[in-house]
Amino acid sequence: MKKKDEINAFLGKNTALDGKLSFTGSVRVDGQFKGEISGDGSLIVGDSAKVEADVRVSYLIISGEIRGSLSAGEKIEIHAPGKVFGNIEAPVVVMEEGVVFDGHCRMPGGEKLEHGSEENQT
Repeated sequence: MKKKDEINAFLGKNTALDGKLSFTGSVRVDGQFKGEISGDGSLIVGDSAKVEADVRVSYLIISGEIRGSLSAGEKIEIHAPGKVFGNIEAPVVVMEEGVVFDGHCRMPGGEKLEHGSEENQT
């Protein structure tokens, strides 16, 4: 998480929310969330969190459990004891030893070097 970002919203440990969350800045989830999350900023999924959502953010830090399609424009970090069930996509992905990851990982940008793809050229 960028040091300048302050937490704009916090979903505490004993809370549950279903719906659509849009934000700018930083949001931390320690409770339960089900639905859709999109934002221009950082999403932090704490140790006690259980999230079932499609996520599109700039930066994603996971220490809890998350299920869904996850996309980050900058980076996804999965820290122990984090659990991810679903596909992830980000230019940079970091996974610590001890995490659980069940899905596919796509890191855009690597295919240009590997395959000489013309898709991303202008």
